[in-house]
Amino acid sequence: MHKKLFGTDGIRGIANCEPMTAEMALRLGRAVAYVFKQNEGKHRFVIGKDTRLSGYMFESALVAGICSMGEDAILVGPLPTPAIAFITKSLRADAGIVISASHNLFEDNGIKFFSPTGYKLSDPLEAKIEELVLSGAIDSIRPTGHGIGKAYRIDDAGGRYVEFVKNSVPKGMTFDHLKVVLDCANGASYKVAPSAFRELGAQLTVLSDEPDGININANCGSLYPEILAMAVKERKADLGFAFDGDADRMIAVTETGEILDGDHVLAMSAVFLKEQNLLGSTPVVTTLMSNMGLDQVLKKHGIPLIKTQVGDRYVMEAMNESGALLGGEQSGHIIFHEHSSTGDGLITALQIMRILTQKKQKLSELAKILIKAPQYIQNVRVSFKKPLEECPDIIHERNAVESFLGDQGRIVMRYSGTEPMIRIMIESIQELNMKDLTYPLVSAIKRHLSHSP
Repeated sequence: MHKKLFGTDGIRGIANCEPMTAEMALRLGRAVAYVFKQNEGKHRFVIGKDTRLSGYMFESALVAGICSMGEDAILVGPLPTPAIAFITKSLRADAGIVISASHNLFEDNGIKFFSPTGYKLSDPLEAKIEELVLSGAIDSIRPTGHGIGKAYRIDDAGGRYVEFVKNSVPKGMTFDHLKVVLDCANGASYKVAPSAFRELGAQLTVLSDEPDGININANCGSLYPEILAMAVKERKADLGFAFDGDADRMIAVTETGEILDGDHVLAMSAVFLKEQNLLGSTPVVTTLMSNMGLDQVLKKHGIPLIKTQVGDRYVMEAMNESGALLGGEQSGHIIFHEHSSTGDGLITALQIMRILTQKKQKLSELAKILIKAPQYIQNVRVSFKKPLEECPDIIHERNAVESFLGDQGRIVMRYSGTEPMIRIMIESIQELNMKDLTYPLVSAIKRHLSHSP
């Protein structure tokens, strides 16, 4: 299904440029209020955001749109994306809205939605919202007088979320014995993450917890885990966690400074849950970008595996269909379905600490369970996104790489759902110069997609 506004994780772009304008946000607020209005009476929509400067602008525009449709807006301020999913469900609101561009720098922003049950929207529902916005059909519905909605704030939303993530840890378990470093990316987790870890007893050092509206993700957080790795070693900590701007993803660091991505977390978690008889016969769900090493770990332990297209909402959809309890992405979006309906960086970090505590092992020892096949990832910026099947030169070069790799590796090529890029991933158990191997493919992409159509 081709969508013009929505990518793999909501709508995203440079703040104050199409499509991320205040005018668009107002229309989106009106459209989502209309789509989720199921019966008569007032309806409530939760709005949260990360720490970007432009969040104020979009928050006000969304409130205006929702109220102009006769519905009420509940403002919770800066909170992680998974917190909005939780609060929406907890308050029995009609939908949740998150203003965030996740790992992007501050000049970008985005808008994404959650259903009343805390799940991200399906493609058909996003398409319906798009149609209402782009066709102008939503513009003529305008209640007046007593029919106009209002907005109000909930001041204890952060505290509610802290209690929620703490409850993902077995009752009575504390982390007094663990020295932990957190990197909050100057983002949405800057208050709630330190609170949750301190209340569970962790000996804490916190980095990048002073947002100023423009320093979100700037040389910090999950995009720059090397900063965290240095801090963990300097402070002789047991482990560290780096969140992204909206804290729906997490990258871990061992006591030796080794950086662990989502594949490591899935491998450790799946085997632990299997050992504890908590996984049953359910599969683990991940995406096409996961490392071949993860496939081998799960196969060795008799754990079924399902792979989806990239995007944690597609992972969640497959989890719902298959009854899976664990799923996620290499990028660090991990879903523990027993606890959450979406990727949650804080819950994921706490689950790792739980594993360390119960197994009485260091994180570096646990991480040895996964031996990764060499992967090479290259992002190629494009000027427009033409269907790849309409680019025979690009397909020819991709097929040539595929043929060369044979059954010793694979290539995955896809458009980013959040940025103007094509992402190329090559994986091989052979020793190869992967950059040289992809050179003709990258050249073809630049020739055909890096200019005006």
